[in-house]
Order: sequence, then C-alpha cells, then structure tokens
Amino acid sequence: MILLGLALQAAAPPPAESCTTLAASDPVAAERRAIADRSVGGRVCLGIALAGQDRFVEAAPAFEEAARASELARDGLSARYWAQAGNAWLAGQEPAKARAALDAALAAGTLKGLDRGEAALDRARALVALGETKPARGDLDLGLKDAADDPLAWLLSATLARRTGDLARAKADIAQALRRSADDAQVQLEAGNIAAASGDEAGAKAGWTEAARLAPDRPAGQSAARALSQFAAGEQK
Repeated sequence: MILLGLALQAAAPPPAESCTTLAASDPVAAERRAIADRSVGGRVCLGIALAGQDRFVEAAPAFEEAARASELARDGLSARYWAQAGNAWLAGQEPAKARAALDAALAAGTLKGLDRGEAALDRARALVALGETKPARGDLDLGLKDAADDPLAWLLSATLARRTGDLARAKADIAQALRRSADDAQVQLEAGNIAAASGDEAGAKAGWTEAARLAPDRPAGQSAARALSQFAAGEQK
C-alpha cells in the first residue's frame, strides 16, 4: 500500500503551465496528465489536449468546466474559456452549442481587441450555420473592427454578403481578403464565386483556377475544380 501511495503521488498532475506546454507537443500524454485534474488549469489543459487530437466534441465540455470554475474563482478569465469552448463546438459541428458558449464569452464584457473580434467571428459562423444571417452580419462587423488583420474575417464577411445578395460588399471584402491572404485556396475560391455571381466569367475562372492550383487535394481546391468543369463542358459543345 505504501508503494501504491508513492506511485499515485508521483503521477500527480504537473502545474497547468507545463501541462498546456506538453499539450502542444504530445496531446495524448497531456490528456493522461490532465484527466484527473479538476482545477481550472487542468480542465483547460484537457481541452487543449483533446482538441489537439481532433476530439472537439470532448474538448468543448472541458473548456466549459474551466469557464464555470473560473467564474466561481472570479479570476477574470472565464470569457476566454467560454470562447475556447465555442470554438471547439464549432469544430465539432455543433453550432447551437457553440452559439451558447460564445454568447457567454461575449456577454462577460471582459474580452478586448483581437480576443473579442475572434469570438465575434466564431459566433457569426455559428449563426450562419443556424440560418440566422442578420445577427451574423452584426458579429462580422464587430469582428472586422477588432480583427481587421485576420483574412478570415474578410472572407466570412464577403461570403455572407454574396449569399445575401450584396455583391458590392462582397467584392469589396474579398478584395481585402485577397490583399491579406492571396495564397489561401478558400479566399481564391470565394473570389471566383463572387465573380461568377457578378457575371464576371474571366474573374471566376481566375479565382477558381488559382484555388485548384493552391490546394488540389483539399475541399476548397476540389470545389474550384468542379466549378471550372462547367467551362470545360461548355467548350466541348
């Protein structure tokens, strides 16, 4: 029994900082260390470790536990953990749960600058997935204000503008995304989509061709290749 006690003591979770550092390099090992640690740091580490293994639906509740514990501790960090939970729920294809977590993150009023902008962008993505485009526009505008250097913010805004028929806004915003990340296949794909919606065949071909070149084996590149096939079919007739 003494030996067992020593073994348990030796296996006690390390400080949160070392655990989260480990999660970046060895998420499986970090999960083992954090699994029994019910502290805020332990829950955060567990969430990071699970997300690092693409187990997002399991990671999100860990971040939510950290957020609730942080609220009880009144350490001022709960909004950050709610935002991490929302991001994980999004990655796990659970937009309703993502929205709830991100509502809590933004309602706290403690997120500032880029952190607030990224949370707003994530909530916009959740709202779009839920078919709520009007409130999504408000969050995207907030995201563009606080995270203006993030090409994803401009890409999301351009995509929503195209889908809601505001092609002037879509063109302006995709130009900003291209200026920041022209080597992103998703940006080039959307540039092609917006050009096509505007009746600009040359622009559509250019955007889709570049997307297919940049990422031939990824969804954005494959979608672009399928879009390009319509032109090939037309040329063969």
